[in-house]
Amino acid sequence: MNTVSISADIKVHWPKGHSSYSPGSAEELALISIDLLVKTMGTQGAQTFIAQVFERYQHDDENTQDTERK
Repeated sequence: MNTVSISADIKVHWPKGHSSYSPGSAEELALISIDLLVKTMGTQGAQTFIAQVFERYQHDDENTQDTERK
């Protein structure tokens, strides 16, 4: 598993205000992204979108050995 460090300032503008995020890891960025997807698309829309993204990587699981999975 690779370790990734992220340096980003994300500013989100809503009709009633704004939000700011500064993720430091891929996990934090994913949580922010999922939160924004749910807020804009609803839970079902976000789940459908994420499922479509994971379909692109489905073949990667077939090529990963069990010893590499964590």
